[in-house]
Order: sequence, then structure tokens, then C-alpha cells
Amino acid sequence: MWYVYILECQDGKLYTGLSEDPQRRFCEHQNSGSHFTSYNPAKSLLYTEKFANKSQAAKREKQIKGWTRRKKIALINGDFELLKKL
Repeated sequence: MWYVYILECQDGKLYTGLSEDPQRRFCEHQNSGSHFTSYNPAKSLLYTEKFANKSQAAKREKQIKGWTRRKKIALINGDFELLKKL
């Protein structure tokens, strides 16, 4: 299984990624696991979504990365009405 995840960084920014093990990846992000989090460590894992394969997860990751912060927060909160409006 592959997962798309959204985490919150120390400065409040949201980071979207994909992994076979989002909890392990979150721990890596807390210890400079990517360029983005090397200067802005992860604070909390806010959202995960499961996919059957990496290709599907990568498509979803790309979609979410193109969204506004407000739309990502609606997804995290499960506010599907607001998500549709945005």
C-alpha cells in the first residue's frame, strides 16, 4: 500500500508527500528528511490517504500539491462541502 500524507511543519506550513509508511516518513521529516523539512522540521502528521499502488498515490499527491492551503485544510478536516466549493 502507498499513502499520500499531509504534515504540518514547525512554522505552520503544510507539506504533502507520499510513502509506503507515513509514520516512518514523518519521523524522517522531523530529522531533515527532505529539502523542505531540512530547514522547517515536521511538527505533526495531519492526514493520510491509502492507495493500492505508487502511481495512484503520485497522481493524488500532485493534485493536492496544487491546492490552496484552505482547500488542504478542508480535506484534513473532512469538510467535503467546503472542499467541493473550493
